[in-house]
Amino acid sequence: MFTRFRRRRLSPALRDLLQETHLSTDDFIYPLFIRSGEGIRNEVASMPGVYQLSIDEAIRECEELKHLGLKAVILFGIPDVKDSVGSDALCEHGIIASALRALKSAHPDLFIITDLCFCEYTDHGHCGILDPVLETVDNDATLVNLGRQAVIHAKAGADMIAPSGMMDGMITAIREALDGAGYEHLPIMSYSTKFASAWYGPFRDVAESAPSFGDRRSYQMNPANRREAILESLEDEKEGADILMVKPGLAYLDILRDIREASRLPLAVYNVSGEYSMLKMAAKAGVIDYERVMMETLLGFKRAGADLIISYHAKEAAALLK
Repeated sequence: MFTRFRRRRLSPALRDLLQETHLSTDDFIYPLFIRSGEGIRNEVASMPGVYQLSIDEAIRECEELKHLGLKAVILFGIPDVKDSVGSDALCEHGIIASALRALKSAHPDLFIITDLCFCEYTDHGHCGILDPVLETVDNDATLVNLGRQAVIHAKAGADMIAPSGMMDGMITAIREALDGAGYEHLPIMSYSTKFASAWYGPFRDVAESAPSFGDRRSYQMNPANRREAILESLEDEKEGADILMVKPGLAYLDILRDIREASRLPLAVYNVSGEYSMLKMAAKAGVIDYERVMMETLLGFKRAGADLIISYHAKEAAALLK
């Protein structure tokens, strides 16, 4: 006697009834890249369909997102001037603070998350203040600036702060800064397990954030380390993170599942630029059924344990889910 699993697959209606994992527009967070100026909508060659936007264009983009049923965005800034400490990120009139005020005024119902880091704002492209002796980021000096940056974003109207720099103690520092400024209610979504990955390549084109020297392996995680990956997220949970994250997604589904089983906090995954561009280029070459592969990929993140998916595919996926 054998089990006839196929009995449950023969009928389309029964297949739908028994589907275990589902995608919804509520699952997605869409990244927006903001730069100063007006009427700017620069498509990124390595990421077809992704744009650098001026604030006025971002306001229009958010109208389209809401029409598709998307409710959340995450903002990245591209300043006109970069310096050694990322001063634009520490200014109440910087690109992200200005974008927050404008977007919140135009779309008060949109949930706006801000990426909290310095790589886009520094002339050296690293994620904080440099230690000149070690030639890497000075962890504790950067924590002070992360706290300042978080409060500026909070004052400008951010609904959630998402620190991505992988500094030790960043959640404690940001939580203390927010609470001290009266923003105890503001949640933190930590890039809690972020790997030093080659999958980020196209992002550095759109965010103009490639390091001018070296790499980020002294603060982002070794892709080979599984146990450490779990510890990183559990430490951020202990420090007070409200949501955890794994970045990138596709090559780290095992880590996503490990953290899902180790923590009861909501869990996000970042479907990163290289993953997006790979599918776009494969579609252009005619070697995949793009929409099916895209949706299968997104479903895989959900099945592995993600509650939230940050993805450049979000608009396309939302259109298919409507």
